[in-house]
Amino acid sequence: MPDGNAATDEQTIQISDNAARRISELVEQEGKADVMLRIVISGGGCSGFRYGFELDDKKTGEDLVFERNGIRVVVDGVSLDLIKGAELDYVEDLIGSFFALKNPNASSTCGCGTSFSI
Repeated sequence: MPDGNAATDEQTIQISDNAARRISELVEQEGKADVMLRIVISGGGCSGFRYGFELDDKKTGEDLVFERNGIRVVVDGVSLDLIKGAELDYVEDLIGSFFALKNPNASSTCGCGTSFSI
């Protein structure tokens, strides 16, 4: 459920157990309890938009905060419009470990999964 600014059901994102566990580890490594994972969508990448993930300890009035198991994920309103209904996951496989979004709004994605088009 979102915290702070209210979001409707269509504006939510889901956070998998794997993602929540990894975010918790990163917050612990940072040593600051107020650190959140920020999801940012920017123009670029091979498909038009690019996913970005970074640790942040600040939020603005445009941000929505989603919580799971005590961790927080923050997304600005413009980015949320492009990923509403998505699931944030943390993937560990042979090529590496990374955060990934399963975005139902994407009409196509690149092979590496870091960019998408609508």
